[in-house]
Amino acid sequence: MNLRVLSAADVRQALPMAEAIAGMKLAYAQLSTGRAVMPLRSRVDVTPAGGSTLIMPAFLPDNNALAVKVVSVFPGNAGLGLPTIHAAVLALDPASGRPLALLEGGALTAIRTGAASGAATDLLARPGASRVAIFGSGIQARTQLEAVCTVRHIQEVRLFSLDAGQAHAFAAALAGQGPIPAAIHVSASPEEALQEADIVCTATTSNTPVFPGRGLAPGSHVNAIGSFLPTMQEIDVETVRRALVVVDDRASALAEAGDLIIPLAQGEIEPAHIRAELGEIVAGKVPGRENDQQITLFKSVGVAVQDAVAAAIALNNATRHNLGTLVSL
Repeated sequence: MNLRVLSAADVRQALPMAEAIAGMKLAYAQLSTGRAVMPLRSRVDVTPAGGSTLIMPAFLPDNNALAVKVVSVFPGNAGLGLPTIHAAVLALDPASGRPLALLEGGALTAIRTGAASGAATDLLARPGASRVAIFGSGIQARTQLEAVCTVRHIQEVRLFSLDAGQAHAFAAALAGQGPIPAAIHVSASPEEALQEADIVCTATTSNTPVFPGRGLAPGSHVNAIGSFLPTMQEIDVETVRRALVVVDDRASALAEAGDLIIPLAQGEIEPAHIRAELGEIVAGKVPGRENDQQITLFKSVGVAVQDAVAAAIALNNATRHNLGTLVSL
């Protein structure tokens, strides 16, 4: 049995953003219509090291995609000079269960997370949206910007990060790459970054809101992907209250998204304020944006169907172009 092993560089080459965005729409539609098989993720707490390992399986019949992602989050690694997150994705043959490929999960996760916001932006942002504000300057922020620029003709990018040095490095590295504009402005404050933004992307690990919701312009669209715990609140209550709220998966959002859990607990919103899952909009079951003045918010905590479809796309392209390394097991 041969197993194709794809490095991070292989994954980036085999998973173009436009293909990933199209794949996310199909995956979300299958999830929201009940065709996807996605058990709840399992979690193993590794007490001695203070870390956790998550196991995330999914099957997408329409894509013939079956995969399992294993992702470990060990905060203590920072003190050891190691990445705090490691991940790998195992793609399997749905017809036989045979392992087909092992993909580096960090690059895949970054691309599929960006692609989810790209899909949401394509469905919810105004067609003429041209100004984007990015909060955060890590790898997730990079793919958020790439995805938004893939689905809209972005002419102005403003970036805010607490790490000014990293923000300037981000701007220098991404300006003019692919669909990204030639200039990225590093803002001195959240308010400056937010000014007149048509699209806002938050990709931080902040426990507190990163911008004031009162500053959102009418008609803007927000992608919030940073917070993933009930105690994390990257988006303030004002933003949630003003927006038409769309999530990747209701059950996951209500269990993990502090951006929504906190205002629900405070009585600021009701569960019905979550208008739809993105897949319901893709499938035409629920309308999205209703007018050009409406604020829309896509809250994503990340779900396994994203990994399965991303792995399937990457494996298909890698096989056609002979990327990666074949290992005999």
